[in-house]
Amino acid sequence: MNTAPTSTPASDGQGWGAFGVTVAYGATTALDHVTLATVPGQVAAVVGGDGAGKTTLLRALVGRVRPATGNVSAPAPVDCGFMPTGASGVWQDLTVAENLSFVAAAHHLTGPDLVQRRDRLLTAAGLDRATDRLAGALSGGMRQKLAFCLAILHRPRLLVLDEPSTGVDPVSRVDLWRLISRAAADGAAVVMATTYLDEAERASTCLVLDRGRALASGTPADVLAHAPGTLTTGDGPAGPRELSWRRGRATRSWHPGPARPGEEPIRADMEDTVITLTLAAQQQES
Repeated sequence: MNTAPTSTPASDGQGWGAFGVTVAYGATTALDHVTLATVPGQVAAVVGGDGAGKTTLLRALVGRVRPATGNVSAPAPVDCGFMPTGASGVWQDLTVAENLSFVAAAHHLTGPDLVQRRDRLLTAAGLDRATDRLAGALSGGMRQKLAFCLAILHRPRLLVLDEPSTGVDPVSRVDLWRLISRAAADGAAVVMATTYLDEAERASTCLVLDRGRALASGTPADVLAHAPGTLTTGDGPAGPRELSWRRGRATRSWHPGPARPGEEPIRADMEDTVITLTLAAQQQES
């Protein structure tokens, strides 16, 4: 029996999340009874390939998508921060300073507290010397860090980030992760979709999605412990090509059962685990 969709605030310290959420766009099911719980002071990572449902889940958390079934528990919109993917989180025709002033005005932030907060964020993001530059003239990494500053300026209790570090340079990735970690340390419940699985391994919890369905969830160690089948590595595919992929100069091969004689199993990291979980789900459907 379907459950009517609801959206309710959560008690302090209890966290928020999506529970048994289903979202459909016409005949396409974007999320199929997905659950993700968040905890203040922690980072929850959502991973999966294109079309996995990551963005839909994040938008449901901040009330931009209404589920067909399930429950979404979140603070009031004023206590949520949302950073969309790409450059859509900033106004490119405004300067860095004007972007911050615009968001501050929307949240009725004024006075010395705003100045201190703004200056601290700009310095941490390495944007303190770029306040007069148009957002559209910033590098990709600087623009992403500005979008993060806008999302966190009002000290949200729930911070939702859609692939904040995708497509940025390695230095900016490190800067962004430092900013995200600091937001969690300051008490925010952080949910981030990411394509970088090393970031997922640093999160407190991880949810793996594929075509709208949850394949695994829990701590990174829990997810790694549930890697299905057996993984081997070598110079070329050890079995069907559709069950092999390149990692650097080597080839990984996944076996639904044990490895073949002469093949040495290896331990899967997060990237390997997400791939093997996806392959196992595809095999179950075929």
